[in-house]
Amino acid sequence: MKNFLFLTVIILLLSACSSKKSLISKAFDKQLSSAFYQNQFTGVLVIDAETKDTIYNNNSNKYFTPASNTKIFTLYAALKTLPVQIPALKYIEINDTLYFEGTGDPSFLHPYIKDSTALKFLQNHSNLVFVLNKFQDKKYGPGWAWDDYQWYYSAEKSALPINGNVVMTYKNPELMVSPSYFKDSVLELTHLNHRNETSNTFYYPPIKKDTLETPFITSNQTTQSILEDLLSKKIGTVSTMPTGEKQTLNGTNADSIYIRMMHESDNFIAELLLLVSAGVLTDTLNGKLTRDYILENELKNLKQEPRWVDGSGLSRYNLFTPQNMVSVLDQLYTLVPQERLFSIFPAGGLSGTLKNRYAGDEEPYVFAKSGSLSNNYCLSGYLVANSGKVLIFSFMNNHFKQSTSEERNRLEQMLQTLRDTY
Repeated sequence: MKNFLFLTVIILLLSACSSKKSLISKAFDKQLSSAFYQNQFTGVLVIDAETKDTIYNNNSNKYFTPASNTKIFTLYAALKTLPVQIPALKYIEINDTLYFEGTGDPSFLHPYIKDSTALKFLQNHSNLVFVLNKFQDKKYGPGWAWDDYQWYYSAEKSALPINGNVVMTYKNPELMVSPSYFKDSVLELTHLNHRNETSNTFYYPPIKKDTLETPFITSNQTTQSILEDLLSKKIGTVSTMPTGEKQTLNGTNADSIYIRMMHESDNFIAELLLLVSAGVLTDTLNGKLTRDYILENELKNLKQEPRWVDGSGLSRYNLFTPQNMVSVLDQLYTLVPQERLFSIFPAGGLSGTLKNRYAGDEEPYVFAKSGSLSNNYCLSGYLVANSGKVLIFSFMNNHFKQSTSEERNRLEQMLQTLRDTY
């Protein structure tokens, strides 16, 4: 009798689950077969985070341009390779001289993170020597748009970034410039661009009142000069670190950087995190080293091999499948406690790039990373259904001509169906 009741309960549960999946499939199929989706390319994968059952699958093995969904892979790489505190500097002290080199740490006087750990450390040493040639990467990622050079989201990569490698210009009420090293390079006049393409000459319109964040052209000489201005002391340079065991200066808490990257879709931080990881893995600052290591060691079992060319997703050369995204999200769900993981991702209706979208009735139900380029919109992450079950999903949309706002509206309808049905 007990066995009969047990089997009955199992059959009822399986039947209920099958019914839910059937309702979701019918709703999604109807949506995706509508005229709205006819001339675009869409891929969807939804799985149950606990049972790994597939709830819905459409083109999930096809490649898409992921845009900032790429940052999910960057987050995974950082969590797999970096300590709790980001390495801020590496150094060797010989007699009264401190030799130091950059680690790629993006937080050094970053305008929003504002970490001053490295600055205070350098202020406490009289004789400083900056070690060059740690940076073995390119300033821009492959496939980045050349004419984005003046926009905040396209700041250059470097070994020892300062102030997010951007010049902050604003009125208070006088013209304020940070880093102050560039104060004589900002011209208060109306110009077609915010910066000259080939020089660190900046323009701030006289009638403007808000803050401009303009990337500056980086170089070892520029970094040295900014540091000398900040520290009010001369700094020497050498091409290689003296013989000896390097020490590491620990900087800010890594989660604060991850949250900034994921919530604000900070491209600069995403790129620099790959450099920091490469320095931990190999002592060489090159993002490709991190990407290759992660794909060859941590993600070698992905069903489709992605094309992963940068940390931010600015490049249209990146190619990922919804299965790639869900696989990494699934591993993150196992690797990181849920409360911490969900705090790193933007919450629908509450934080980051999802603050004005995907809101729950009382609490957030979507914790996900969006990705936008012209004619492309993707959203991948986690959904908490009304039943309390957690779903892992990836929606990837490419090549549409409709407004991105309408894409989001249609996607929100499908997410609400998941929440209310499963």
